[in-house]
Amino acid sequence: MNHLAHALLSGPEADLRLGGMMGDFVRGSIDAGLDPGVRKGIALHRAIDSHTDGHPEIRALRPLFEPPYRRFAGILIDIWFDHLLARDFDRWSEVPLDRFSDDLLALLKARSAELPDSLQRFTRYLHSRRLPAAYARRDMISEVLLGVSSRLQRANPLADGLIEISRLEVELEETFARFFPQLVEFAGNWRRDALANTG
Repeated sequence: MNHLAHALLSGPEADLRLGGMMGDFVRGSIDAGLDPGVRKGIALHRAIDSHTDGHPEIRALRPLFEPPYRRFAGILIDIWFDHLLARDFDRWSEVPLDRFSDDLLALLKARSAELPDSLQRFTRYLHSRRLPAAYARRDMISEVLLGVSSRLQRANPLADGLIEISRLEVELEETFARFFPQLVEFAGNWRRDALANTG
């Protein structure tokens, strides 16, 4: 899943949400010096990614992508799912998308000293593009894919990824509609169990 989904699935607790945003920027073992809630947020991020990658709905979706996009199907799915989430955000959150996005950026700014350098840089990018709220705009998805393409070291087709997404738009939307409620339930159960364990 991508940034907006991870922020939402982390729940309202600030430490978990901060950890959820840090998940893509932390490799290996989780730093024991971080706040316990932040560590749990990173662990939740990883659990969500593992659950998503292994889920039958997602596994069935990837082969629908034609080469050369198939190799990058996970990235395309994650980013398009954030678009679908943002587009219908009021279905999934009582907090309006613009306010949710502003609150997330405010959290990242207020606790910037705790963030890895790469996430500090990415936070500036989010702010400059009015993300994650702007994920609701189709044209922003093209810009995001172009940015991801330029950051990858190997040659890739992601700059033109919206062409392939458009070809599979019905399948992607139907899969999201079936899968995301299950992921919301998975993350909610994970948070409940993690917060019940104060050790």
